[in-house]
Amino acid sequence: MLFLVKKSLLTILAFILLASVAQADDKLPDPQIEGGIGIFSALKLRASASGADFPTGDLSTEELSAILWAASGLNRGNTGWTVPMSKGTEPYCRIYVAGSKGVSLYDWRDHSLRTVSGDDIRARVGAQGFVRNAPIILIIVSDSEILAQFKNDAYIKELAHVLTGAMTQDIYLAAANYGIGARYIHSMNHDEIIEALTLPPGDAPICLMMLGK
Repeated sequence: MLFLVKKSLLTILAFILLASVAQADDKLPDPQIEGGIGIFSALKLRASASGADFPTGDLSTEELSAILWAASGLNRGNTGWTVPMSKGTEPYCRIYVAGSKGVSLYDWRDHSLRTVSGDDIRARVGAQGFVRNAPIILIIVSDSEILAQFKNDAYIKELAHVLTGAMTQDIYLAAANYGIGARYIHSMNHDEIIEALTLPPGDAPICLMMLGK
């Protein structure tokens, strides 16, 4: 009997450990925000990479860190982000990072990635076949819980799309600074994304950003 109790306890502990590992945050290195090619050079180089021969080289952790920080990261203490926010609220769009090893959610609070799934969903998310070739695909999704405070449905949709526009332009500029290929994708498999990310009702995929070197 004692043996069975010990075995059960060990099983429970193992399950708890695995669950904690699955939800563990992967802290990103501090973004490199000094130096680089300069804003006007980045504007000149900012472009959408060709989908047909999109670069397939992986990004370094440091490069991904800088791009995610540029997209929505905190840049002024605890209340300032790199993109505009209505009423100074927290970001009302989330960024998921899809790659060969699975999907993570970017947490702007402590600049980290939280594992969402171990599945490679890149072949499922884009309506165009070439999307699957990108080493990294950023999936930007509206956050209905945060947006609910604004009440008006038309205003909510407008806010989410305006924020996404700001995020994607910052991603383009950061990518240009590092010589990374980037491409905005509007045509998506919405149902596949909702299922793969287990999105709650009301959350909506807005766009994809392909990244590669």
